Amino acid sequence: MNLNLQSYTALVCGSTQGIGRAAAQELALLGAKVVLMARNESSLAEVCKSLPTPANQQHAFLAADFSNPEQVASVINTFIGQGNPIHILVNNTGGPPGGPITDATTAAFSSAFSQHLLCNHILAQAVIPGMKAAKYGRIINVISTSVKQPLKGLGVSNTIRAAVANWSKTMSLELAPFAITVNNVLPGATATQRLATIIETKSQKTNHEISEVEKEMIAEIPAGRFAQPEEIAAAIAFLASPAAAYINGINVPVDGGRTGCL
Repeated sequence: MNLNLQSYTALVCGSTQGIGRAAAQELALLGAKVVLMARNESSLAEVCKSLPTPANQQHAFLAADFSNPEQVASVINTFIGQGNPIHILVNNTGGPPGGPITDATTAAFSSAFSQHLLCNHILAQAVIPGMKAAKYGRIINVISTSVKQPLKGLGVSNTIRAAVANWSKTMSLELAPFAITVNNVLPGATATQRLATIIETKSQKTNHEISEVEKEMIAEIPAGRFAQPEEIAAAIAFLASPAAAYINGINVPVDGGRTGCL
């Protein structure tokens, strides 16, 4: 199985923590040059130094705030314009705040749409020409199992994630002739700061201990535990590899079997 990424450069978003950081680590281990992207420059520099460097790969980072799509566009277009093609794009952004959909403001939907779908689109448009030129491209969107089965208490997220999934499928059809694949990884409950925040919020709203909330959530997972970020990263890395060339336009749940549909 060919998992070698030594000839390729990967742009990984939201890569200072959680799933994004784990994905950057895994792609670097497979030989890719990794370009980190997030808003905190000092955190980016720290993570960049920590990445493995097989074949003396020189990693890099770009600071941009996904609440500002114009800034994201400026940063990525400047980088690409300096002769830095991207072959692997991992779209990964922290999810919107939780809450019932009936309580959501229109501003919450607009903000989430901008941070997720619009920024994904900006980045994809910037890197696709280089992928076409290289005859190799992988666009991997880290979204949520909610695209298959909406999750309670995540009204805005459920809505926006579904929009990203359909954007992704549409793009996969258009880019397939150019040896570019577009796929979605759907993490289940994963031991990240976002999960900790969701658990804490639920604990406060229900007056249940955090341990009780965790126990209730784990009871819904056939594997009997939360995922580790590295387990989601493994799926991302495989889809980024030459071995996954004929996998296109799909959703890949990595959820310990929790999602109640195929």
